[in-house]
Amino acid sequence: MLTLRGVPFEELHHPNAYTAQQLAQREHVPGRYVAKVVVVMADGRPVELILPATRHVNLDRVRPVLSADDVRLASEKEMEDFFTECEVGAVPALRHWKGVEVLMDRSLNVPGDVLFQAGTHADAIRVAFRDWYELVHPQVATFAETGDVVHA
Repeated sequence: MLTLRGVPFEELHHPNAYTAQQLAQREHVPGRYVAKVVVVMADGRPVELILPATRHVNLDRVRPVLSADDVRLASEKEMEDFFTECEVGAVPALRHWKGVEVLMDRSLNVPGDVLFQAGTHADAIRVAFRDWYELVHPQVATFAETGDVVHA
């Protein structure tokens, strides 16, 4: 997708990283520059929430943004069903699945580059935030917070 759109990027390879914070450590980048994807089911439809590795989703803040009654984390089975082109837990922060909304937390708006998983736990993409934003055109809202808990 990046190549087809003429967006410059760098492909990175590292030992398996199963969390966005591990990716930040493997690539020696502050976690606020690593875009992690949390997949939720909003009234039965998948939605990609994209936020910095240093933050966590507050589902109570997501519900009104998506105008959804029921918002919950997607199960591994649901992720396998909807995101067939990548490893579970390594969904790229891109818009390439038809009908899947992309919602970005405002705190990801950073100067310079962002990194994100490239569909596997051993591959990542580095791209200028502005280029990524122009390509993905995510809806922007505030739904993430610091801390260790995903609120339901």
